[in-house]
Amino acid sequence: MRAGIWGMGKYVPEHVVTNKDLEKIVDTNDEWIRTRTGIEERRIAADDVDTSHMSYEAAKEAIENADINPEEIDMILVATVTPDQSFPSVSSMLQKQLGASKAAAMDVSAACAGFIYGLVTAKQFIETGTYKHVLVVGTEKLSKITDWDDRNTAVLFGDGSGAALLGPVADDKGILSFELGSDGSGGDHIRMENHLLMNGREVFKFAVRQMGESSLNVVHKAGLTKEDVDFLIPHQANIRIMEAARQRLDLPIEKMSKTVDRYGNTSSASIPLSLCYELENNKIKDGDVVVLVGFGAGLVWGAVALKWGR
Repeated sequence: MRAGIWGMGKYVPEHVVTNKDLEKIVDTNDEWIRTRTGIEERRIAADDVDTSHMSYEAAKEAIENADINPEEIDMILVATVTPDQSFPSVSSMLQKQLGASKAAAMDVSAACAGFIYGLVTAKQFIETGTYKHVLVVGTEKLSKITDWDDRNTAVLFGDGSGAALLGPVADDKGILSFELGSDGSGGDHIRMENHLLMNGREVFKFAVRQMGESSLNVVHKAGLTKEDVDFLIPHQANIRIMEAARQRLDLPIEKMSKTVDRYGNTSSASIPLSLCYELENNKIKDGDVVVLVGFGAGLVWGAVALKWGR
């Protein structure tokens, strides 16, 4: 038995904040942001819309696309570093909202690699035969932990949610391989105090190396070559970091997802949002080999190679 994705869903807030808008509140400009990050705009959730609300909208769409009933869900995993509160967990709140009365629920804290960690956790439960349907959601309201006076971080982040419903798939489909890792010695480079703090230079160096290495590693673990990869979904943190991963796989630019321009860095929501976007635009088709790769605070990283389809 192999685990794969049955359905995807996403949610982004309506409110768009452009680089021009940020020029009015912080010492920056549109050209500086675009050339260094690739970001042109991001979505910001209203005060009364929290992580659990966004999770629900994305999850509801994923369940509909998977064509199952919420009561058939065995487990809910929500990857987030911006929960509504310390407890109850976002996953438990989501369970109630969905009416998934039979589901176990827990949150996963692995920052921008959280969705990958969630996928790999779901894979274990499904492939051991313990559970059949696992909902994995990556969701963040980063706007509530961003220092809007800090020009180095205020321009980077946005809010949003992406969800995947996983279940058993054909032997030649689904998750083919994965890699998870952590280097706690770099923990101070991205951390929370009163708000999000980041040593951009050190994070950049780490990410450029790790994203490329992990992408190649999961391809080789799957018994594939770079030529077998049809599409790359990197964590949407910075266009230069994403480009480094694409180049390590020798992929043409049209085979790499780029949503950082419209959503900014949405942490654990970044990869599922991008996957949804590419599916909606028919860039990923049945049988395609797709590599998902991300990194984040911890420092942690994760990658998955999968063959699309059920």
